[in-house]
Amino acid sequence: MQKLAGKTALVTGASRGIGRGIAERLGRDGALVAVHYQSNQDAAEQVVAAIGATGGRAFPVRAELGVPGDVDILFEGLQAGLKEHTGGSTLDIVVNNAGIMGGTAPEEITPEQVNRLLAVNATAPLFIVQRALPLLPEGGRVINVSSALTRMALPQELAYAMSKAALEMLGLHLGRHLAPRGITVNTVAPGITDNGSEMLQVPEVREAMAKTNAFGRMGEPADIADAVAFLASADGRWLTGCVLDVSGGTLLM
Repeated sequence: MQKLAGKTALVTGASRGIGRGIAERLGRDGALVAVHYQSNQDAAEQVVAAIGATGGRAFPVRAELGVPGDVDILFEGLQAGLKEHTGGSTLDIVVNNAGIMGGTAPEEITPEQVNRLLAVNATAPLFIVQRALPLLPEGGRVINVSSALTRMALPQELAYAMSKAALEMLGLHLGRHLAPRGITVNTVAPGITDNGSEMLQVPEVREAMAKTNAFGRMGEPADIADAVAFLASADGRWLTGCVLDVSGGTLLM
């Protein structure tokens, strides 16, 4: 049974990595998926095709996040796609996955870097949810993708972790605010996950990264996508304002 049959979903940053895994899983579960991407149209089209190959439906939506007018552009494309595929504008599931990392020592962080991280990782999700509110029905779902780095220290990702901590506050406060409408707002916090980058394909790097969690293997996009699918389904109806650790026990190490 397709638990999300008849539902619609927006997944930001869905052209690769965790976002792609989430988009493909929601598509398999029956949702019509808006596959958001910033610049790599070919990659987004591949995700759309992959969803279609398993009997699902999807369409691409382009928008650069963290810049003026980003949410307007995103929702213009989103609503056009929803109208084309469903004849309406209802959006049942919002997954704020798109994000950027820092990689800068605390002594070298600049105001510009902090502002950029916050704009993409926290501010854009806030206004995406705000814009989605008129479209979300009772029983709607908002799911944000944070990081295990909000609960463990990696100094070169200080500013990134700060931006993700802000994203987690979005889930906490909106979870309370939207509960009367039957809308849940939750967060998943992955650890190191294979996003297809060349660095993570190097055997020595993979071996080192596998040691960062309790299971001794690299996290896969499907590991995160399955947790998101649970929260997006009716099975997740009694969870809101939660941060779900999906790091493979990284915090236990």
